[in-house]
Amino acid sequence: MRAPHRDVAITGVGLVTPAGIGTDANWERIRSGLSAAAPDPQLAGLAIDFSCRVPGFDANALLGRRTAWRLDRCVQLAMVAARQAVADAGHDPQSWDGTRVGVVVGNSLGGTATFEAQHRTYYEGAPDEVSALMIPMAMVNMVAGYLAMDHNIHGPSLVTATACASGASALGIARDWLAAGVCDIVLAGGTESALTPATLTGLSRMGALSSRRDDPAAASRPFAADRDGFVAAEGAGILVLERAADARARGARRYAHLAGFGASSDAHHATAPHPDGAGVTRALRTALDDAGVAPEDVDHVNAHGTSTPMNDLTEARALHRVLGSRPAVTSTKGVTGHTLAAAGAIEAAYTALALRHGMVPPTANVATLDPQIEVDVVTGEARTTPLQVAVSTSLGFGGHNAALVLTAA
Repeated sequence: MRAPHRDVAITGVGLVTPAGIGTDANWERIRSGLSAAAPDPQLAGLAIDFSCRVPGFDANALLGRRTAWRLDRCVQLAMVAARQAVADAGHDPQSWDGTRVGVVVGNSLGGTATFEAQHRTYYEGAPDEVSALMIPMAMVNMVAGYLAMDHNIHGPSLVTATACASGASALGIARDWLAAGVCDIVLAGGTESALTPATLTGLSRMGALSSRRDDPAAASRPFAADRDGFVAAEGAGILVLERAADARARGARRYAHLAGFGASSDAHHATAPHPDGAGVTRALRTALDDAGVAPEDVDHVNAHGTSTPMNDLTEARALHRVLGSRPAVTSTKGVTGHTLAAAGAIEAAYTALALRHGMVPPTANVATLDPQIEVDVVTGEARTTPLQVAVSTSLGFGGHNAALVLTAA
């Protein structure tokens, strides 16, 4: 039997993604299955000139100009999401004991837009015009530092950098802090905003991106027979985590419980998953064991599902090996695109919302399912069904794997 102190509740959710700003906007778009991919003027002239950006994001309006101007966009997105999450959880950072609050956020590329802009200034012959804030704006760790400053947090702060598993890794570490008594509250999640010419060119050159320039909205098609790569995206997802007993004691709403976490390394290839899915299989089995959940109890999976040929087939085989064909599987990247380091946190939030609403969102743009994929992929429209146990999986470059088990509150 699991120890009661290991039960962790999600009491607040903040989402700033291509599906919208705020939890309600995100859930409406995700359950509709309407893709957010579109031509991107900032990528004009590149081989891949489309992406998934956060719509209508005005950092000056949302954060105030004096705050926004000194932050890279990846931190701006996270700060807005964190403020949403804390307010949603019913906490007041000015009155809580900040020494008992922690923050752990996934990020892999840091302030890429800032670095590219300042690099351009330097090489155009104006080193005296390079911003004195370039380093603190570009450093990967600064998102955790700035969230701590913004929320009166004096407990541990940390950034996880496990590539596209970073957000899920952050949630797993936050859960461990709570179980160990290190913190009473943790802001945990992920953020990324790297839709820059250099980054997209690098991803394009390695063959990771979809090339459907003629129809960007249909480009991200996880598990489809004709998938050809992912659509790069930006976004942030921050969750407020507390021990379930503490949440119940203060009468807080609980979206779901974060019941289990597992991680593993492929030790195989820099960018390709292990061909037999051994790594993600280990992570998933570890998470289920940690949660005390049997494979046959899993009702739903929010899969990593990037829309790349290798990932989707490898992951689907691992899911089928461990869970069989019973769970309703979706990849919400068909709507949002791939938010890189933020993906695991954003998708964990979507998984919690699926449990809360008893609804599995559809995987967008799948006209014909890859016949080699044997799991029950939800397509076309959302599926209403009772949900008690759900899994969210994340795989990252470098062979990082993470799996989260969530249960209904």
